[in-house]
Amino acid sequence: MSVAQTDFVQSLLDPDAAVPDGLVNPDGAKAAKRFDVYRNNVAHSLTEALETAFPVIVKLVGAANFKVLAGVYLRRHPPLSALMMHYGAEMPDFLAGFEPVKSLLYLADVARLELALRESYHAADATPLNPNELQAMPAERLMASRVTFAPAVRLVRSRWPVHSIWARNMDSGPKPGTLGENVLITRPEFDPVMTVLPPGGGSFIAGLIKGETFGAALDTATAAAPEFDLSATLGALLAGGAILGFQKD
Repeated sequence: MSVAQTDFVQSLLDPDAAVPDGLVNPDGAKAAKRFDVYRNNVAHSLTEALETAFPVIVKLVGAANFKVLAGVYLRRHPPLSALMMHYGAEMPDFLAGFEPVKSLLYLADVARLELALRESYHAADATPLNPNELQAMPAERLMASRVTFAPAVRLVRSRWPVHSIWARNMDSGPKPGTLGENVLITRPEFDPVMTVLPPGGGSFIAGLIKGETFGAALDTATAAAPEFDLSATLGALLAGGAILGFQKD
């Protein structure tokens, strides 16, 4: 993006900015009113995109406050793509450093969950592993293998009950507790599915995502949570079509 283009975008997203040079009416005067209308329309469209992407954040801070928040966000983070499905990727980090909401410590992680859901929804399709292939795999080979995941798989780990907060605001779920939650997101069909993992489940899947062997990830999980339930975690992965295959070095 050229300097002129950057200046134009900054003027477009800042309601207090002057009309860019070169934008004039037929009489040669600066097209202030026309540019203001265009600027308002752009800001309104970007704010609507953020409201659609982060509905729980809207509820947690309030609709009016979110519009103010969005106005600051869009000036700091103008869209990099014409596809609005991708807009808002910086929102979690933005919220983590945004002074007016600093007391809502869980807010950034809730935004990470909502962002992960959207990313999962728009991820590419893939053919999952047939569970029978896993059952037929010798234990020694399994432990030495690395997992290939479907593009839609996401893992959100938080010290806050992010799934419970999401469910409370979207589905009138029960009041959230105080314990953190690790959430696996899969997309077995058309829509993403969230699974709150058992103790150690987040460590196990995080290790696999980083490229650890099945055995190494299992060791990490059991060290973090001696009661780690491998069957439940592996069952969630298979039910969600999360695993495409196993690769051995």
